[in-house]
Amino acid sequence: MENKVRRKLETGANLIGMMHFTGCPMLIEVMASAGMDFTNIDMEHSPIDIGLAAHLIRAADAVGMTPFVRVPSVEPGLIMQVLNLGATGIIIPHANIKDCVAAVSAVRYAPEGIRGSCPAIRAAEYGKSDWAAWTRHANREVTVIPLLEEKEDIDRADEILAIDGIDIVFMGPFDYSVALGIPGANFDHPKMAAALEGLVEKARRRGKYVMTSVGARIDTDYARSIFRRGVRLISYSADALVFQESCKQIAATRD
Repeated sequence: MENKVRRKLETGANLIGMMHFTGCPMLIEVMASAGMDFTNIDMEHSPIDIGLAAHLIRAADAVGMTPFVRVPSVEPGLIMQVLNLGATGIIIPHANIKDCVAAVSAVRYAPEGIRGSCPAIRAAEYGKSDWAAWTRHANREVTVIPLLEEKEDIDRADEILAIDGIDIVFMGPFDYSVALGIPGANFDHPKMAAALEGLVEKARRRGKYVMTSVGARIDTDYARSIFRRGVRLISYSADALVFQESCKQIAATRD
């Protein structure tokens, strides 16, 4: 397992991905063929279970796309299963400082964490790798991405960014806009823009990175404006919504 997202970020590249809700390995292959860098496989809101996640992660690996998985909560058993399948990292929804510390412990093997040990897993090539070397490698490569969606957690982002093991934070714009009392507002809104720019600056000072979403908005100018603000990773919304938006544009040609 190589963390290709981290390697690309280290070169200064901006990265594009998409949230995966549909549970379709073929669609992950299509995303990769279009040039996307990563997919965020959703196990919080979508019907994807651990069995289907195995096929989705395998599909991402086969086409050289980095698979992250959004888990419903910081549950060490589920996190272990997801990582054993070969996920490069996990996304923690509504993350606070306590969640981040617990998640870093859950993804790391002893002595750095509490991840359970078993060599007969896909991520370790079913025992092919030297176990001690593998655990050291996994502890270095696996990424924990807190999804910051509440005002308090955005305000305390510097403390979250200070945690060893957190090198990407994901600003969730929709929930944050609700928390600010401006539901649905995007980063064109002054309050949203100020929060994003403050988060980017905090991350930059620590040599870390910000991810955010542009929803299903198929508007490359808007996405480019987000990159210009210092965001390094953009995750488009659920693949189903992006497909729906494309279908709407096609259907509108009848008018």
